[in-house]
Amino acid sequence: MTRLLLTLAACLFGLAAPLSAQGEIARAEFLPGWRQADGSHVAGLLITLQPGWKTYWRAPGEAGIPPRFDWAGSRNVRALRPVWPTPQVMDQNGMTSIGYPGDVVIPFEIRPENTSGDVRLEARMELGVCKDICVPASLSFAGTLGRGGERDPRIVAALVDQPLQASEARVGKVTCDVRPVKGGIRLEARIAMPPAGGREFVVVESANPSLWVAEARSTRRGGDLTATTELAHVTGAPFALDRSGLRFTVLGSSHAVDIRGCAAR
Repeated sequence: MTRLLLTLAACLFGLAAPLSAQGEIARAEFLPGWRQADGSHVAGLLITLQPGWKTYWRAPGEAGIPPRFDWAGSRNVRALRPVWPTPQVMDQNGMTSIGYPGDVVIPFEIRPENTSGDVRLEARMELGVCKDICVPASLSFAGTLGRGGERDPRIVAALVDQPLQASEARVGKVTCDVRPVKGGIRLEARIAMPPAGGREFVVVESANPSLWVAEARSTRRGGDLTATTELAHVTGAPFALDRSGLRFTVLGSSHAVDIRGCAAR
């Protein structure tokens, strides 16, 4: 828990005033996309940054600021899911962050309540952008999505730029050893998989948003990749860990891999 407090202090130190979508550092452009044969709609958000600035992935690492969306005011939306392109591992003042060093397109998969009607999206995104300092930005965007539309090559490219699924990367058995430690639990995940290239970095996420997950330490021995981390409840309360809700993203120099869940060792 001490490490968590130090990380939060590092992120908050030197924060400037929030930016709007019209600010000079970050801008948002809504990409209306197209309606698919099954009635779902694919749209996107282009985030444009000034040179040298970066922003963060859904799990931003120990030095990042997690992005947040508020879809209040949207209409005819049954479900909506952001599809995050493969991020990069970045160094930030000696700490690790996960994100995008420059412009990025974030696609959205939208399921309308009424597939024959238009979808109205009204959104506000809170995100962090960093260069020499970290700045909280607020980007507002909106659009009406009709039943037509054309495939946008920018969205298509971002959809293609996804981590491989476990089966595509020939991932074998994934097991987790869980042991209690002061303030939380220690997790050691062993993943049987071919190398993803270079120095592999494993991001561990929990389906429980109340759990803090420390940066994992990753080591490889032959055909096994091991990731070791600690988890704690943000309130310090005891908790049970659902292994099926764990998500492991392996980031390598050749490709990335998305792995869901693990079995008890």
